[in-house]
Amino acid sequence: MDKTIIFIIIGVIILGAGFWMLQAGVFSGDVQPVSIPEGVILFYGEDCPHCKNVNDFLSQNNIEEKLEITHLEVYYNQDNQNVLAQVAEKCGLEADKIGVPFLWNGEKCLIGDVDIIDYFKNAAGI
Repeated sequence: MDKTIIFIIIGVIILGAGFWMLQAGVFSGDVQPVSIPEGVILFYGEDCPHCKNVNDFLSQNNIEEKLEITHLEVYYNQDNQNVLAQVAEKCGLEADKIGVPFLWNGEKCLIGDVDIIDYFKNAAGI
C-alpha cells in the first residue's frame, strides 16, 4: 500500500477519534472536577490502533513489572474523559490538540505512540 494512503488513513482515524471525543464532551467547558490518579496515567481508546501499539510494547517488554501505570479508557467512559480534559488543561493543551494514546506522568503530557513508547523505554531503562 502506498505510504501516502497509509498516512491519510491514519490521519482520518486520528481526526475521527478527536471528533468523537469532541462530540462526547471531552473538550467542553462543563468538565466536572474529578480526582486525578497519582503516578503515570495512560489514556487510551478501545479499537485505537496507536493505543494498541503502546499496549503491545508494554506487554512484550514487561513494562508493568517495572512501572506502575493507571490505564484509563476514554472513548466510552465519561469520568475518564473528564480526567483527560483536566490533565490536558494542566499541560496547557487546546482541545484540538488532544488525542489518544495520551500519557500523563504527573508533570508532562505526551501524545502519540512513538513518544509514549520512548518515554516507557527510558523510564524502564530499556
